[in-house]
Amino acid sequence: MAELKVGDKAPDFSIVNDANEIVSLKELTGQKVILYFYPKDNTPGCSVEAQQFNEAYEMLKKAGYIVLGVSRDTVKRHVNFKAKYDLQFNLLADTEEVLCHAYGVMKEKKLYGKVSSGIERSTFVIDEAGVLTHVYRGVKAKEHVGQLLKDLGL
Repeated sequence: MAELKVGDKAPDFSIVNDANEIVSLKELTGQKVILYFYPKDNTPGCSVEAQQFNEAYEMLKKAGYIVLGVSRDTVKRHVNFKAKYDLQFNLLADTEEVLCHAYGVMKEKKLYGKVSSGIERSTFVIDEAGVLTHVYRGVKAKEHVGQLLKDLGL
């Protein structure tokens, strides 16, 4: 499958969130969505990134964006992560990696000589018609949200 790029139709999804509700891109048509993928709840980089999205949440909301965080963690882990940092946005539990594969964020990683498959920290901005307007791959947790806000003119 070709890598997603700006101008592509965003792959549709229906997936459970941290409140055990189904979130579907189709149902979000007419709204702008920031879909960000991160490796794992309660890890240093992912916690920093989530807190930065949380700090920018009201500004993003006022500009008409819905923020959705995605990882392979369970609903229970998401509930704990969300409570720990008082996150104001939904976390999607992609335990089967369906969404991760649809957006092409599963990558081979090497750590201490061991090869594994994991999520490449990535963000996709989707317009009201379901088209990708911004695609960020391999982002740095500490710098990403600031760059995103700048790119969105916020």
